[in-house]
Amino acid sequence: MLKQDRPLTTGEIAKYCHVTYRCILKWIEADKLKTFRTPGGHNRIHLRDFLNFLKAYNMPVPLEFEKKLNKRKILIVDDDKNMVNSIKRILRTQNGSFDIEVAYDGFDVGRKVAEFKPDLVILDIRMPGMDGYEVIRRIKEMPGGKHTKIIAISAYFKEDGKKNVASPVVEACLDKPFDNEELLNKVKGLIS
Repeated sequence: MLKQDRPLTTGEIAKYCHVTYRCILKWIEADKLKTFRTPGGHNRIHLRDFLNFLKAYNMPVPLEFEKKLNKRKILIVDDDKNMVNSIKRILRTQNGSFDIEVAYDGFDVGRKVAEFKPDLVILDIRMPGMDGYEVIRRIKEMPGGKHTKIIAISAYFKEDGKKNVASPVVEACLDKPFDNEELLNKVKGLIS
């Protein structure tokens, strides 16, 4: 079984596709298969890029990746690493049902949303630099962003902040500290 976070080699891709290594190189040269180069000059392929390639060319997905395709994607955005780890731990109790990415500040969210295309964003409202209100606005303005579900979390919702955030733009608001079951129920309710 392949570790999900590890990039694939061109040799592994050739095995999965039942083609020669040379065929993989031709796909790369033709910009059909997205790769990146290691410091040693070797091509590597992220799993999501491989799955996108298979989908784009109507190729069968290897059985071990079928479950990966059906996972719901969640982006956690919080500047507090302990809070991020806590949320990840809660979500991982669901037997790998979620594909999880992390951003530690509002500035990194745009790139993560564009590349990862999350189904749900769990977002801390109070962050240094770009706060959660601005992040929400930017997510919703991105192509496809208006369909991204958002759970806003904060220990410091302004006087009427929760009311302003909880609108058609944000699907749920939770006060920190929140109950683990409450978070899971909100997540499942929004992206099941």
